[in-house]
Amino acid sequence: MIKRVVCVSCPVGCEVAVDIADGQVRRIEGNRCPRGEAYARQEAVEPMRVVATSVKVVGGERPLVSVRTDRPVPRRLIPEIMGAVRRLAVEAPVEIGQVLAEDLAGTGARLVATRAVRREGTTGTTAGDPRRQFGERGPAP
Repeated sequence: MIKRVVCVSCPVGCEVAVDIADGQVRRIEGNRCPRGEAYARQEAVEPMRVVATSVKVVGGERPLVSVRTDRPVPRRLIPEIMGAVRRLAVEAPVEIGQVLAEDLAGTGARLVATRAVRREGTTGTTAGDPRRQFGERGPAP
């Protein structure tokens, strides 16, 4: 069976053909670099994705906090991971980089906050300070 994938490892976007027989990769054609071969092999056998979503925050200035997995996870496990994320709620405050869940679906991946959420009713420039989220120069104009 020939499976065709478009490599996303670089802007070239090679169209790569992966010949698979008995669950094993026999031949890969169309890639221009070793990264393309590695990507096509992985994509053909066990596609992996970083999951980005949001989690409910209790008592926060915002009802949700953006999160992502700290590493790619098998695409076939994303529905199971999303089920766990839907049941998850965290107490404010939440800091950038805070781990909100570990070992998602037995993958070893952690769910990490990508935005700070202050406790509701608090003021000041700590967790929600744009300089803290984007560096001293603040968000891009």
